[in-house]
Amino acid sequence: MAASEPATSPPTTITAAAAPRVPIPKNGVDYRGTVVLAPMVRSGELPSRLLALKYGADLVWGPETIDRAIIGTTRRLNPHTNTLEWSRLPTSKIKNPHLDPENRESVLYRIHPELEKGKLIYQMGTANPELAVEAAKMVAADVAGIDVNSGCPKPFSTAGGMGAALLKTPDLLCNILTSLVEQVGKPYEIGISVKIRILDNADDTRALVSRLVRTGITGLTVHCRTTPMRPRERAIRDQLSMITSICHEAGVACVMNGDVTSRTEALALMQQYGADGAMIATEAEKNPSCFRPDAAGGALEWKTHWKTVVAEYMKLALLVENRWGNTKYLLGQMIPGREEAYKAMNRSKCYSDVVRALGLEDVKMDGEDGVTLAEKAKIVDGHLGIPKEELSKAQKRQRVKESQMVEGEGAETPEAKRVRIPDAAVVDGSIASTAEVATALAA
Repeated sequence: MAASEPATSPPTTITAAAAPRVPIPKNGVDYRGTVVLAPMVRSGELPSRLLALKYGADLVWGPETIDRAIIGTTRRLNPHTNTLEWSRLPTSKIKNPHLDPENRESVLYRIHPELEKGKLIYQMGTANPELAVEAAKMVAADVAGIDVNSGCPKPFSTAGGMGAALLKTPDLLCNILTSLVEQVGKPYEIGISVKIRILDNADDTRALVSRLVRTGITGLTVHCRTTPMRPRERAIRDQLSMITSICHEAGVACVMNGDVTSRTEALALMQQYGADGAMIATEAEKNPSCFRPDAAGGALEWKTHWKTVVAEYMKLALLVENRWGNTKYLLGQMIPGREEAYKAMNRSKCYSDVVRALGLEDVKMDGEDGVTLAEKAKIVDGHLGIPKEELSKAQKRQRVKESQMVEGEGAETPEAKRVRIPDAAVVDGSIASTAEVATALAA
């Protein structure tokens, strides 16, 4: 295990105010002076990002999306929610269309072009410059920046040479970043950035960062843990001042990540270590109000105010018709486990169920002419087709058999790019998480 953080922090040699600055593209954003939402599987989906912005996050990162997952998707506007969605048919539905007679596509990525305008950073998992460029072009016109994930230590990312595995292949990582800067950042006038972890040896970190800041990126985020470290292990900040100094010498913004729990703490740590911004991850899962500035009341006391934040989350989840499985997962993070509401939420099978379980039936939706959450939940359940029909194993086998019989009679299979997405990852017509998709694509 890495050594613990020293009691006294080293002085910052170059301040952000005195540093040169790389030009910020017209459609990009400056990371300086920001407190932002980290890229997280499940917790980085659309309603979570909107709630973070509502409570004061300056920018939000979407969940890591693998390059080959987004390539070949169809971009379209959802008329029910005014959200942009990138979707495709999964292999299972192409092979067996009778499993889903409505032929609903799986949504790989979803954004709100109005509420996230100028605030959303798209994070990509990649280990190939050509695929990175092709994937980035799919979303570049709709986001404020493209961020390359070279810090995720989980097997679904590193198995394909992505995530933290890129820290061991700096030539490849620099090639990816340079390609994105030249072929995506400049044409679309958005910034390219990278998220890394510290290395065991400070000199190795210094050498890596010194190369990365010369690729043309506008920002670098450093997670102050080494690759083997888990979130429960205390972040190590003894390399942070060195990293920020290197970034400032090159005019690149440096964002810190690791054990940041509120805006107040973020600003204090930024001042202490000379970082330009701070990223909040774990704390934002259970308490999105952690982004509130002190002038607006600061982070709410969670044990007594969780119902307020949950109600706001439900409004946004219904507004964008979020995938039910993801909403239920996030409610499980935000509702204290000892509360009776937690048990009732766990028994819920659709939005109408959970609105009743939380006692939110009469709460009004924002800007929808007095529509209550109960009324909105009924509409959304209908659009999502939940609760879903429970099929027995025999019924599922029969549907597959019928599908095979139809194909045997010469019926045409829908034309679509076949990307293997595990059946377990598809719930309510959407992808359960990018983790399952990444595992399949990296195999």
